[in-house]
Amino acid sequence: MGSTTPEQQAISYIQNGGGAITEAEAEKIYNALKPLTSREFLFGCWNGGDFATGHPGSEGLKKVRWAGKDFRGVDDVDPIMVFDEEGKRVWNEEWGHASLREMVFRGVTSVAMIYDIHPIFDHFRYVSEDTVMGAMDAPKVMGSDTTFYFYLTKRKG
Repeated sequence: MGSTTPEQQAISYIQNGGGAITEAEAEKIYNALKPLTSREFLFGCWNGGDFATGHPGSEGLKKVRWAGKDFRGVDDVDPIMVFDEEGKRVWNEEWGHASLREMVFRGVTSVAMIYDIHPIFDHFRYVSEDTVMGAMDAPKVMGSDTTFYFYLTKRKG
């Protein structure tokens, strides 16, 4: 991660196909990024990927064939889009829907996605006009000693 800015580090990681990264390295990048200040910025369909820290959330998302997230409105979010058997992008009903709010996480106010039926908060940080980095805060699901780091890239078209 020799790039100079946290934005460049995140983009370099994504563009170079990821690879192993420690949770501490991912956390350092995330914490240095600017907050996402507009909920509307997320409106649209986003592809998802994770920072390969070895977090158990990564394996869980691979099992369900995670595709990303779809944001239609502040209170109308499909938090887990997956690929079905035909490769079509579909909503995973087991994860329900979600809403967007501004929340404080690690002392920074930024846009967060709150799952409707699971105790999970995804906190977003701005990387570029078509990329955000997320930190999944789910202490009741995954414990409070670890954070799942992921990224979203805006789907074209």
